[in-house]
Amino acid sequence: MTLFILAILVGFVLLIWSADRFVDGAAVSAKYAGIPSLLIGMIVVGFGTSAPEMLVSAMAAADGSPELALGNALGSNIVNIGLILGITALIAPIAVHSNIVKKELPLLLVVSVLFALLIFDGGLSRFDAGVLLLGFFSFMGWSIYSGLKSKKDSLATDVEQELNVQTMSLKAAIVWLVVGLVVLIISSRLLVWGAVSIAEIMGISDLIIGLTIVALGTSLPELAASIAAARKGEHDIAIGNVIGSNIFNILAVTGIAGMIAPADNLSPDLLSRDWLAMFSLSIFLLIFAYGHRGIGRVNRAEGIGLLLIFIAYNAWLFFSIYQ
Repeated sequence: MTLFILAILVGFVLLIWSADRFVDGAAVSAKYAGIPSLLIGMIVVGFGTSAPEMLVSAMAAADGSPELALGNALGSNIVNIGLILGITALIAPIAVHSNIVKKELPLLLVVSVLFALLIFDGGLSRFDAGVLLLGFFSFMGWSIYSGLKSKKDSLATDVEQELNVQTMSLKAAIVWLVVGLVVLIISSRLLVWGAVSIAEIMGISDLIIGLTIVALGTSLPELAASIAAARKGEHDIAIGNVIGSNIFNILAVTGIAGMIAPADNLSPDLLSRDWLAMFSLSIFLLIFAYGHRGIGRVNRAEGIGLLLIFIAYNAWLFFSIYQ
Protein backbone atom coordinates (compact mmCIF):
# COMPACT_ATOMS: atom_id res chain seq x y z
CA MET A 1 0.00 0.00 0.00
CA THR A 2 2.84 2.41 0.89
CA LEU A 3 4.42 1.87 -2.53
CA PHE A 4 1.14 2.59 -4.32
CA ILE A 5 0.51 5.77 -2.30
CA LEU A 6 4.06 6.90 -3.09
CA ALA A 7 3.44 6.19 -6.78
CA ILE A 8 0.33 8.41 -6.70
CA LEU A 9 2.11 11.25 -4.88
CA VAL A 10 5.14 11.17 -7.19
CA GLY A 11 2.81 10.87 -10.16
CA PHE A 12 0.90 13.97 -9.04
CA VAL A 13 4.05 16.06 -8.58
CA LEU A 14 5.49 15.04 -11.94
CA LEU A 15 2.11 15.50 -13.62
CA ILE A 16 1.74 19.09 -12.39
CA TRP A 17 5.32 19.99 -13.29
CA SER A 18 5.27 18.38 -16.72
CA ALA A 19 1.85 19.77 -17.67
CA ASP A 20 3.09 23.29 -16.87
CA ARG A 21 6.26 22.81 -18.93
CA PHE A 22 4.27 21.25 -21.78
CA VAL A 23 1.76 24.12 -21.95
CA ASP A 24 4.48 26.80 -21.76
CA GLY A 25 6.55 25.10 -24.44
CA ALA A 26 3.54 24.59 -26.71
CA ALA A 27 2.25 28.16 -26.30
CA VAL A 28 5.63 29.80 -26.94
CA SER A 29 6.35 27.50 -29.90
CA ALA A 30 2.96 28.43 -31.36
CA LYS A 31 3.76 32.12 -30.89
CA TYR A 32 7.06 31.75 -32.76
CA ALA A 33 5.17 29.90 -35.51
CA GLY A 34 2.96 32.97 -35.99
CA ILE A 35 -0.25 31.41 -34.69
CA PRO A 36 -2.75 34.10 -33.55
CA SER A 37 -3.00 34.64 -29.79
CA LEU A 38 -6.70 33.74 -29.72
CA LEU A 39 -5.98 30.39 -31.36
CA ILE A 40 -3.22 29.74 -28.82
CA GLY A 41 -5.67 30.43 -25.99
CA MET A 42 -8.48 28.34 -27.46
CA ILE A 43 -6.59 25.34 -28.79
CA VAL A 44 -2.96 25.14 -27.65
CA VAL A 45 -3.58 25.95 -23.98
CA GLY A 46 -6.88 24.05 -23.92
CA PHE A 47 -5.26 20.96 -25.40
CA GLY A 48 -2.25 21.25 -23.11
CA THR A 49 -4.24 21.52 -19.89
CA SER A 50 -6.33 18.49 -20.93
CA ALA A 51 -3.26 16.42 -21.79
CA PRO A 52 -3.08 14.82 -18.30
CA GLU A 53 -6.70 13.68 -18.52
CA MET A 54 -6.17 12.34 -22.05
CA LEU A 55 -3.08 10.33 -21.16
CA VAL A 56 -4.38 9.03 -17.81
CA SER A 57 -7.74 7.97 -19.29
CA ALA A 58 -6.11 6.37 -22.34
CA MET A 59 -3.79 4.33 -20.12
CA ALA A 60 -6.62 3.37 -17.77
CA ALA A 61 -8.70 2.16 -20.73
CA ALA A 62 -5.74 0.23 -22.10
CA ASP A 63 -5.35 -1.42 -18.68
CA GLY A 64 -8.96 -2.59 -18.80
CA SER A 65 -10.35 0.08 -16.45
CA PRO A 66 -12.83 2.02 -18.63
CA GLU A 67 -14.81 3.31 -15.65
CA LEU A 68 -11.66 4.86 -14.19
CA ALA A 69 -11.12 6.56 -17.57
CA LEU A 70 -14.68 7.92 -17.76
CA GLY A 71 -14.70 8.80 -14.06
CA ASN A 72 -11.52 10.80 -14.58
CA ALA A 73 -13.12 12.79 -17.42
CA LEU A 74 -16.37 13.61 -15.59
CA GLY A 75 -14.65 14.04 -12.24
CA SER A 76 -12.15 16.48 -13.76
CA ASN A 77 -15.01 18.58 -15.13
CA ILE A 78 -16.65 18.65 -11.69
CA VAL A 79 -13.33 19.63 -10.08
CA ASN A 80 -12.73 22.30 -12.76
CA ILE A 81 -16.00 24.13 -12.12
CA GLY A 82 -16.81 23.34 -8.50
CA LEU A 83 -13.36 23.45 -6.92
CA ILE A 84 -11.11 25.39 -9.29
CA LEU A 85 -13.47 28.20 -10.33
CA GLY A 86 -14.89 28.26 -6.80
CA ILE A 87 -11.44 28.85 -5.27
CA THR A 88 -10.41 31.22 -8.06
CA ALA A 89 -13.53 33.37 -7.57
CA LEU A 90 -12.82 33.58 -3.84
CA ILE A 91 -9.31 34.85 -4.54
CA ALA A 92 -10.38 37.27 -7.28
CA PRO A 93 -13.93 37.54 -8.68
CA ILE A 94 -13.88 36.49 -12.34
CA ALA A 95 -15.29 38.91 -14.92
CA VAL A 96 -16.32 37.37 -18.25
CA HIS A 97 -15.82 39.67 -21.25
CA SER A 98 -14.88 37.27 -24.04
CA ASN A 99 -17.58 36.54 -26.63
CA ILE A 100 -15.73 33.34 -27.52
CA VAL A 101 -15.99 32.12 -23.93
CA LYS A 102 -19.69 32.96 -23.85
CA LYS A 103 -20.20 30.96 -27.05
CA GLU A 104 -18.30 27.97 -25.66
CA LEU A 105 -20.51 27.70 -22.56
CA PRO A 106 -23.73 26.69 -24.39
CA LEU A 107 -21.57 24.34 -26.46
CA LEU A 108 -20.37 22.71 -23.23
CA LEU A 109 -24.00 21.97 -22.31
CA VAL A 110 -24.69 20.55 -25.78
CA VAL A 111 -21.75 18.12 -25.68
CA SER A 112 -22.69 17.15 -22.11
CA VAL A 113 -26.18 16.19 -23.30
CA LEU A 114 -24.66 14.32 -26.25
CA PHE A 115 -22.51 12.27 -23.89
CA ALA A 116 -25.54 11.45 -21.71
CA LEU A 117 -27.50 10.25 -24.74
CA LEU A 118 -24.62 8.02 -25.84
CA ILE A 119 -24.24 6.28 -22.47
CA PHE A 120 -27.98 6.13 -21.76
CA ASP A 121 -28.00 2.46 -22.82
CA GLY A 122 -25.41 1.68 -20.14
CA GLY A 123 -22.36 1.41 -22.38
CA LEU A 124 -19.90 3.35 -24.51
CA SER A 125 -19.26 1.55 -27.80
CA ARG A 126 -16.66 2.37 -30.42
CA PHE A 127 -19.44 3.94 -32.48
CA ASP A 128 -20.30 6.19 -29.52
CA ALA A 129 -16.62 7.04 -29.10
CA GLY A 130 -16.42 7.83 -32.82
CA VAL A 131 -19.34 10.26 -32.49
CA LEU A 132 -17.56 12.01 -29.61
CA LEU A 133 -14.30 12.25 -31.55
CA LEU A 134 -16.17 13.58 -34.59
CA GLY A 135 -17.61 16.22 -32.27
CA PHE A 136 -14.11 16.97 -31.03
CA PHE A 137 -12.72 17.54 -34.53
CA SER A 138 -15.77 19.68 -35.36
CA PHE A 139 -15.07 21.75 -32.24
CA MET A 140 -11.45 22.14 -33.28
CA GLY A 141 -12.56 23.32 -36.72
CA TRP A 142 -14.95 25.84 -35.17
CA SER A 143 -12.20 27.03 -32.80
CA ILE A 144 -9.79 27.62 -35.68
CA TYR A 145 -12.46 29.49 -37.65
CA SER A 146 -13.41 31.62 -34.64
CA GLY A 147 -9.77 32.27 -33.77
CA LEU A 148 -8.99 33.53 -37.25
CA LYS A 149 -12.17 35.57 -37.53
CA SER A 150 -12.37 37.22 -34.08
CA LYS A 151 -9.11 39.09 -33.80
CA LYS A 152 -10.23 41.61 -31.15
CA ASP A 153 -11.71 39.26 -28.57
CA SER A 154 -10.63 40.00 -24.98
CA LEU A 155 -9.35 36.43 -24.62
CA ALA A 156 -6.76 37.22 -27.31
CA THR A 157 -5.67 40.29 -25.33
CA ASP A 158 -5.20 38.24 -22.17
CA VAL A 159 -3.22 35.56 -24.00
CA GLU A 160 -1.05 38.16 -25.74
CA GLN A 161 -0.31 39.80 -22.39
CA GLU A 162 0.70 36.43 -20.94
CA LEU A 163 2.91 35.51 -23.90
CA ASN A 164 4.65 38.89 -23.87
CA VAL A 165 6.16 38.17 -20.44
CA GLN A 166 7.68 34.92 -21.72
CA THR A 167 11.40 35.25 -22.53
CA MET A 168 11.85 31.65 -23.64
CA SER A 169 13.70 31.04 -26.91
CA LEU A 170 12.23 28.83 -29.62
CA LYS A 171 14.84 26.15 -28.94
CA ALA A 172 14.05 26.13 -25.21
CA ALA A 173 10.32 26.04 -25.94
CA ILE A 174 10.68 22.96 -28.15
CA VAL A 175 12.88 21.24 -25.55
CA TRP A 176 10.31 21.88 -22.80
CA LEU A 177 7.51 20.78 -25.10
CA VAL A 178 9.18 17.41 -25.68
CA VAL A 179 10.39 16.96 -22.09
CA GLY A 180 6.97 17.92 -20.74
CA LEU A 181 5.23 15.38 -22.97
CA VAL A 182 7.62 12.55 -22.04
CA VAL A 183 7.28 13.22 -18.30
CA LEU A 184 3.50 13.54 -18.72
CA ILE A 185 3.38 10.03 -20.15
CA ILE A 186 5.59 8.59 -17.38
CA SER A 187 3.70 10.34 -14.57
CA SER A 188 0.34 9.29 -16.03
CA ARG A 189 1.48 5.68 -16.13
CA LEU A 190 2.66 5.90 -12.52
CA LEU A 191 -0.55 7.55 -11.34
CA VAL A 192 -2.87 5.00 -13.00
CA TRP A 193 -0.84 2.07 -11.66
CA GLY A 194 -0.96 3.39 -8.09
CA ALA A 195 -4.66 4.35 -8.24
CA VAL A 196 -5.85 1.04 -9.71
CA SER A 197 -3.75 -0.93 -7.21
CA ILE A 198 -5.19 0.97 -4.23
CA ALA A 199 -8.73 0.54 -5.58
CA GLU A 200 -8.19 -3.22 -5.78
CA ILE A 201 -6.76 -3.45 -2.24
CA MET A 202 -9.48 -1.29 -0.63
CA GLY A 203 -12.32 -2.75 -2.65
CA ILE A 204 -13.30 0.66 -4.04
CA SER A 205 -14.62 0.81 -7.59
CA ASP A 206 -12.48 2.19 -10.41
CA LEU A 207 -15.22 4.74 -11.03
CA ILE A 208 -14.92 6.26 -7.54
CA ILE A 209 -11.12 6.36 -7.76
CA GLY A 210 -11.36 8.06 -11.15
CA LEU A 211 -13.90 10.61 -9.88
CA THR A 212 -11.86 11.55 -6.82
CA ILE A 213 -8.12 10.96 -6.50
CA VAL A 214 -7.32 10.75 -10.21
CA ALA A 215 -9.66 13.58 -11.24
CA LEU A 216 -8.20 15.91 -8.62
CA GLY A 217 -4.64 15.06 -9.65
CA THR A 218 -5.17 15.58 -13.37
CA SER A 219 -6.99 18.89 -12.71
CA LEU A 220 -4.24 20.45 -10.58
CA PRO A 221 -2.59 22.11 -13.63
CA GLU A 222 -5.89 23.90 -14.36
CA LEU A 223 -6.07 25.04 -10.73
CA ALA A 224 -2.62 26.60 -10.86
CA ALA A 225 -3.23 28.21 -14.26
CA SER A 226 -6.65 29.65 -13.34
CA ILE A 227 -5.53 31.12 -10.00
CA ALA A 228 -2.44 32.68 -11.60
CA ALA A 229 -4.50 34.15 -14.45
CA ALA A 230 -7.17 35.58 -12.13
CA ARG A 231 -4.56 37.23 -9.88
CA LYS A 232 -3.05 38.90 -12.96
CA GLY A 233 -6.48 40.16 -14.05
CA GLU A 234 -6.54 37.78 -17.03
CA HIS A 235 -10.09 36.69 -16.21
CA ASP A 236 -11.00 35.32 -19.62
CA ILE A 237 -8.01 32.95 -19.52
CA ALA A 238 -9.07 31.77 -16.06
CA ILE A 239 -12.59 30.80 -17.08
CA GLY A 240 -11.83 30.02 -20.73
CA ASN A 241 -9.18 27.53 -19.63
CA VAL A 242 -11.77 25.60 -17.61
CA ILE A 243 -14.53 25.66 -20.24
CA GLY A 244 -12.19 24.60 -23.04
CA SER A 245 -10.73 21.83 -20.88
CA ASN A 246 -14.21 20.53 -20.00
CA ILE A 247 -15.23 20.34 -23.66
CA PHE A 248 -11.97 18.55 -24.47
CA ASN A 249 -12.58 16.11 -21.60
CA ILE A 250 -16.07 15.13 -22.75
CA LEU A 251 -15.29 14.83 -26.44
CA ALA A 252 -11.63 13.82 -26.67
CA VAL A 253 -10.84 12.12 -23.35
CA THR A 254 -13.94 9.90 -23.28
CA GLY A 255 -13.77 9.42 -27.05
CA ILE A 256 -10.18 8.19 -26.96
CA ALA A 257 -10.89 5.94 -23.96
CA GLY A 258 -13.94 4.47 -25.69
CA MET A 259 -11.98 3.76 -28.85
CA ILE A 260 -9.27 1.95 -26.90
CA ALA A 261 -11.63 -0.05 -24.68
CA PRO A 262 -15.39 0.05 -25.34
CA ALA A 263 -17.30 -0.21 -22.07
CA ASP A 264 -20.32 -2.39 -21.34
CA ASN A 265 -22.42 -2.43 -18.19
CA LEU A 266 -21.37 0.99 -16.96
CA SER A 267 -22.48 1.86 -13.46
CA PRO A 268 -25.90 3.62 -13.49
CA ASP A 269 -24.36 6.14 -11.07
CA LEU A 270 -22.22 7.49 -13.90
CA LEU A 271 -25.32 9.05 -15.44
CA SER A 272 -27.70 9.55 -12.52
CA ARG A 273 -25.10 10.93 -10.09
CA ASP A 274 -21.86 11.99 -11.76
CA TRP A 275 -23.14 13.34 -15.07
CA LEU A 276 -25.98 15.09 -13.25
CA ALA A 277 -23.51 16.84 -10.92
CA MET A 278 -21.32 17.89 -13.87
CA PHE A 279 -24.29 19.16 -15.88
CA SER A 280 -25.76 21.08 -12.93
CA LEU A 281 -22.45 22.87 -12.30
CA SER A 282 -22.22 23.71 -16.01
CA ILE A 283 -25.70 25.29 -15.92
CA PHE A 284 -24.79 27.38 -12.88
CA LEU A 285 -21.61 28.54 -14.62
CA LEU A 286 -23.61 29.51 -17.71
CA ILE A 287 -25.97 31.61 -15.59
CA PHE A 288 -23.11 33.31 -13.75
CA ALA A 289 -21.07 33.96 -16.92
CA TYR A 290 -23.94 35.62 -18.77
CA GLY A 291 -25.02 37.54 -15.69
CA HIS A 292 -27.56 40.33 -15.62
CA ARG A 293 -27.82 42.90 -18.42
CA GLY A 294 -24.93 41.30 -20.26
CA ILE A 295 -22.43 41.76 -17.41
CA GLY A 296 -21.09 38.30 -16.59
CA ARG A 297 -18.95 37.50 -13.59
CA VAL A 298 -18.40 34.81 -11.01
CA ASN A 299 -18.31 36.72 -7.72
CA ARG A 300 -17.22 35.48 -4.31
CA ALA A 301 -20.71 34.46 -3.21
CA GLU A 302 -21.17 32.44 -6.39
CA GLY A 303 -17.71 30.94 -5.90
CA ILE A 304 -18.78 29.77 -2.43
CA GLY A 305 -21.90 28.27 -4.01
CA LEU A 306 -19.81 26.29 -6.50
CA LEU A 307 -17.54 25.06 -3.68
CA LEU A 308 -20.52 23.96 -1.59
CA ILE A 309 -21.91 21.96 -4.52
CA PHE A 310 -18.50 20.34 -4.97
CA ILE A 311 -18.29 19.46 -1.26
CA ALA A 312 -21.85 18.08 -1.24
CA TYR A 313 -21.10 15.94 -4.30
CA ASN A 314 -17.98 14.46 -2.73
CA ALA A 315 -19.91 13.75 0.49
CA TRP A 316 -22.40 11.89 -1.71
CA LEU A 317 -19.53 9.86 -3.17
CA PHE A 318 -18.13 9.13 0.30
CA PHE A 319 -21.42 7.81 1.64
CA SER A 320 -22.02 5.78 -1.53
CA ILE A 321 -18.85 3.79 -0.79
CA TYR A 322 -20.23 2.52 2.52
CA GLN A 323 -23.79 1.80 1.42
